[in-house]
Amino acid sequence: MTDNTPQRTAHRIRMVRYATAATAAAGLALTAFAPTAASAAPRPDLVQQRLDALVQKDGVPAALATVKGRDGRSRTYTAGVGDLATKAKVPVDGQVRIGSNTKSFTAVVVLQLVAEGKVDLDANVDTYLPGLLRGDGIDGRNITVRQLLQHTSGLPEYMEAPALSDFTTIQYRYFEPRELLDGALAQKALFAPGTDFAYSNTNYLVAGLLIQKVTGRPYGEEVTKRVIDRIGLRHTYVPATGETALREAHPHSYLRTGPDAASIDYTDMDSSMAWAAGAVVSTNTDLNTFYGALLAGRLLPAAQLAEMRTTVPAEMLGHGVRYGLGIQSRPLSCGGLVWGHGGTSVAHRTRGGVTDDGRAVDIAVTTVPDAATTQHMIDAVDAALCR
Repeated sequence: MTDNTPQRTAHRIRMVRYATAATAAAGLALTAFAPTAASAAPRPDLVQQRLDALVQKDGVPAALATVKGRDGRSRTYTAGVGDLATKAKVPVDGQVRIGSNTKSFTAVVVLQLVAEGKVDLDANVDTYLPGLLRGDGIDGRNITVRQLLQHTSGLPEYMEAPALSDFTTIQYRYFEPRELLDGALAQKALFAPGTDFAYSNTNYLVAGLLIQKVTGRPYGEEVTKRVIDRIGLRHTYVPATGETALREAHPHSYLRTGPDAASIDYTDMDSSMAWAAGAVVSTNTDLNTFYGALLAGRLLPAAQLAEMRTTVPAEMLGHGVRYGLGIQSRPLSCGGLVWGHGGTSVAHRTRGGVTDDGRAVDIAVTTVPDAATTQHMIDAVDAALCR
């Protein structure tokens, strides 16, 4: 689910580690494809070179990117193959599972409810979900909505539960949000609310439940109405209950359980395990549009956008990263910040974001790469924004 999950050492793949290494990258050297004719650059293109390196040197099956430059134009890129079995080309701007970028969508809906006077950021969770959060060191009367969105609640990670220990066995299994939450509440709190930062998908599981309780409508319906339809994201959606296939053109994606293990085609899956923390499907171009619209004030009033952009240190997500309410900032080598989130699903990883002056980039790969390859993705984002 992301991107942006804490760096921890573990034997198995867990979505909580989506911000860090989860598996070894596939050891493949695959043929790269040039950008489409409409977006081809007149000289060797830095972004294309970086995508080619992700495939040829780091071994990801495919890499896709969309870059909006200083000139306001968007260019799309692909490298690698869209299907390891058939060697089909990578669909230009193909759909991917965007993992914890979903958290930004979820946070926007909560903050819209704040703007409408239906939710108070500094009210405790029990105000809206009485009795829901109880456990060892866990008490919803002491956790605020703000702490959920900023990962300062101390809630443990539901992805650590035994039911989610092996992704190879649950590809098509449906999980109720309450079942996922129970996996977190069986653990001890990480720390007292408000005393530290720890990235936990459980926070956004609870935020999804809060949205449903306050609005009286399903989480996916609210995200669609309040975010996706509002800014015209034509290739973005929250999967319906039981939906496992991607709806539009997409590359296949692959789970690797170890450096010498065979790739498992994980393109189709039941994404209920990620729900409000990481289930959304989108494209690189739509993600750039979403974050651009968000920073431009098209989704939130100024007061709530300012709250969203008020950050705390989040060094566990990488050097210089700070976390706001469902969004994070990272310093650029050329000065300034890139705002976004990034995300990881079981078999995708995305990195990117937008700048205050409108530059944007999003890069996706079709497996969960190791830490070194993830850093190469981050470096490619920096290079694209600073060129």
